Amino acid sequence: MLDDLKLIHSKDSNDTLGTASKQYQQVLIDYSLNLEKKHFSNIVLAGMGGSALAGLIAQTWPGFKIPFVISRDYSIPGFLGEESLFLASSYSGNTEETLSALSEAEKTGATIVIIASGGKLEQIAKEKGYPIALLPSGLQPRHATLYGLKAILQITDQFGITNGSSEELASKSEYIKNLCHDWYPENPTKDNYGKQIAQELMGKSIVVYTGPLLSSVGYKWKISFNENSKHIAWVNQFSEFNHNEFLGWTKQPVDKPYAVIDLRSNLENPRINKRFEISQKLLSGLRPEPISIAAQGDNILDQILWMMILGDFVSIYLALLSNLNPFPVELIEKLKVELNN
Repeated sequence: MLDDLKLIHSKDSNDTLGTASKQYQQVLIDYSLNLEKKHFSNIVLAGMGGSALAGLIAQTWPGFKIPFVISRDYSIPGFLGEESLFLASSYSGNTEETLSALSEAEKTGATIVIIASGGKLEQIAKEKGYPIALLPSGLQPRHATLYGLKAILQITDQFGITNGSSEELASKSEYIKNLCHDWYPENPTKDNYGKQIAQELMGKSIVVYTGPLLSSVGYKWKISFNENSKHIAWVNQFSEFNHNEFLGWTKQPVDKPYAVIDLRSNLENPRINKRFEISQKLLSGLRPEPISIAAQGDNILDQILWMMILGDFVSIYLALLSNLNPFPVELIEKLKVELNN
């Protein structure tokens, strides 16, 4: 089925595969922010789902010398104050948790910057003079991760929190573009790693495991399976896995209709990779054999990008195998309507 281009295009009517293929363009955008260097003691990014993803990636790369906290809640951390940078991130600009958190943050004296494609957050930014990184609109939040990451890094670079990270990310545009070639729908399944993985996942609940360096990417895979594939999926991280969930695989339920995915990096602490190996040995025969995916690239940024883009293609192909359009999230839209009633 995945080699039938006519069928693929009929199911992927919103061209989600095309969106995945064009992510290299996202790192080149310039948000025209004019921020002056300023001292901060901490950073808080308020965002949900796909709008929090960019912040999770930024915690790993480039990383920060001051605390950087992702707040996925209606409220804000109690330490937020005048020496805090508060980023209100919502792709739609209408996420109610983020709007609530922003309202609380305004009372603390924190420096506020908005990241959104429009909506109420854009209106608030205009009314109150907050700087805004205005993202291009028309995508689902999970497909705009690199837009969000570039926005965060332009903000932190200009404030002097990071140095040149935005330009380094932009320099990866050609790298990202080239990554997609092997996973294009025109490449047959026998030569297409993305299609091959998707076929192994059909009809199974998916569990994704990572080490610390790829934890943000594992979360993106989970979101992509949930929203692109409309498929249940979970994610967990080594070595926390060994302190609880590890034992959960041993007895119940006896039948385990799962697919296990290990996202591996050779840059992890060697003890993490040893835990992957020993855990698989001890759980052999007690759970499905993991699909082990080794991140490609010589540095953590390249590996994050490689694994992130691959996950997008895998989840889209899984949707198509299930005869589904990967773009819409109808149940989430219904939930929003109910919440507003």
